[in-house]
Amino acid sequence: MQGDVGEPVIETEGLGREFRVRDGLRRRTVVAVDGLSVRVGAGEAVGYIGANGAGKSTTIKMLVGILVPTRGSVRTCGLRPVQDRRRLVRRVGVVFGQRSQLWWDLPVRESFAILASIHGLSPDRERSRTDELVERLEMGAYWTTPVRQLSLGQRMRAEVAAALLHSPDLVILDEPTIGLDVLSKQRLREFLVTERRAHGTTLLLTTHDMGDVERLCERVLLVDHGRLAYEGTLAGLSRTVGVERVLVVDLAEPGPDLVTVPGARHLGSEGGGLRQRFAFDAEVTTAAKVLAAVSEQVEVVDLSVEEPDVEDVVRRVYAARR
Repeated sequence: MQGDVGEPVIETEGLGREFRVRDGLRRRTVVAVDGLSVRVGAGEAVGYIGANGAGKSTTIKMLVGILVPTRGSVRTCGLRPVQDRRRLVRRVGVVFGQRSQLWWDLPVRESFAILASIHGLSPDRERSRTDELVERLEMGAYWTTPVRQLSLGQRMRAEVAAALLHSPDLVILDEPTIGLDVLSKQRLREFLVTERRAHGTTLLLTTHDMGDVERLCERVLLVDHGRLAYEGTLAGLSRTVGVERVLVVDLAEPGPDLVTVPGARHLGSEGGGLRQRFAFDAEVTTAAKVLAAVSEQVEVVDLSVEEPDVEDVVRRVYAARR
């Protein structure tokens, strides 16, 4: 299973990890990751999604050498994560939404100076890269503020910048926008798109915020109980479970429900029929054809197309596998 961009930055074959847990007086084996075989090429942006407990965090820990696989093989940036962990640190940046790599009581700039020293950046490189990140993530206003005094949005921007300070080949983001407001999410997403375009950074994103996946990723890997359940585009994932798109039309005048529209299913209306909604299968017809069929019956003054809710898509995939 592989992407089409560049040499593999992530490559696993039959990767598995088990844990022994106590269940009352007995101990039992829990399989967190089971036979995972994936390939992520250089420069790709891949969403790694699934329900809580699907094995996402365990996979990440094996990719960066925190956990040793029970079986199978893994290569990250061409290195063995456990045996080559020191070399790998220079090639990978990681952001865990619930954990900080910044020093809590120090100003942001001092945390960056420490990280630059850890990564062995030259003074010139530290200065140029820091200036770039401060400008693009708009961190100047709180650059001298202790980390503990930052808002959540400010801290997450600083966390992402810290992970990218040494210009890693691969950046792994685990719930990077958790708890952020809409504006903070937008700023972070725009930065990540620009960063990939400028530096060719490979991105692996795990998140429950499907907006992150839709805006940042070209491909998705869906895991269910540690097994790969789907690999491909978000559109393809929607098609796999037959999820429909929705055309919403605003009419010039109120009217009865348009229950007979070729290629579409009427979902309901609002405002006495001024706004009406139609579901359609994008594999069978198009929004333009549905709109044309509606326009033959009434005058349309505005329209929008709603994409499938990805969380619903994921639930449907899980249900189909039960």
